[in-house]
Amino acid sequence: MDNMHISDDNASSFCEEVNQIAPNAAQQTPTTPPNKAQGTPPLQAHAAMFLACMFWGLMAPLGKDAMTHGLDGISMVTFRVVGGALLFWLASFFVRKEHVPRKDVFRFAGAAVFGLVCNQCCFTIGLSLTSPINASIVTTSMPIFAMVFSAIILKEPITGKKATGVLMGCSGALILILTSAAATNKVQGDIRGDLLCLCAQFSYAFYLSLFNPLVRRYSVITVSKWMFFWATLILLPFTGVHVAALPWAQIGAITWLETAYVVVICTFVCYCLIMVGQKTLRPTVVSSYNYVQPIVSVTVSVLMGIGVLKWAQGLAIILVFGGVWLVTKSKSKRDLEKRK
Repeated sequence: MDNMHISDDNASSFCEEVNQIAPNAAQQTPTTPPNKAQGTPPLQAHAAMFLACMFWGLMAPLGKDAMTHGLDGISMVTFRVVGGALLFWLASFFVRKEHVPRKDVFRFAGAAVFGLVCNQCCFTIGLSLTSPINASIVTTSMPIFAMVFSAIILKEPITGKKATGVLMGCSGALILILTSAAATNKVQGDIRGDLLCLCAQFSYAFYLSLFNPLVRRYSVITVSKWMFFWATLILLPFTGVHVAALPWAQIGAITWLETAYVVVICTFVCYCLIMVGQKTLRPTVVSSYNYVQPIVSVTVSVLMGIGVLKWAQGLAIILVFGGVWLVTKSKSKRDLEKRK
């Protein structure tokens, strides 16, 4: 998911901001500089961040449950994209209007391809194949991909701490994938789903590095309404017939409630909560809340009986968490130049 953005000369700050939001949520929230004079009281900001990450943590097990009781990955991602477009466009009528030049409107189409269509399709379909525990662990690895792209695109130096972080994170992901390859059922994991979830993080990190200057110009509502608009236009022609053929009458009320949770809470409400937290809290503080998501996801998945936490997943969590922590705490090009 889906909070986070790169400045051209500060990829470490970028990684911190990237880590603020769950990539499965297709997040593209512009980072607001901390301003305690104008921001939300700290307690409310912390509460907003915790609630957002807790809600995102619940998305994997609840979404997985919905996709085993009547829906599939294609239907879920279609509902999420179309629902997100409707909600953000509705919200745009109640906030300050922003002028978006025509060239930027079309640039948002490119952003939607990598930030929503590829990201959401890979994650949601991947989640439908693998366990929610594996999906949540893989999702946490996104800042590592962001660091790699920052080195390639922004020419950020690769420090020892960054290299160690990438190595640890990749080792954790590899352990998870190899474990899934030997799994006998989807409760333990599925290598196809794990790889798709990994592709989702790759796609979202690429979106951030390529379209960061564009999304920083506008508010989250403006960015989201245009990205979800384009994502709907791109996705619906390919998935509309499939969704229309669903056995609507046979799908239970609980499945629809879980779907509504994914669409309304995880795709809309969480973005608003993240904005509240970002106005007051430092990026490093905001990024630390990212670890709430897999903890909630793992706990709920085990309690629901749709996931099993074994030693391999535990080791993968330690390696991925440690790798992300090293990457987000490493010095940026700006920091290194200041020390000269």
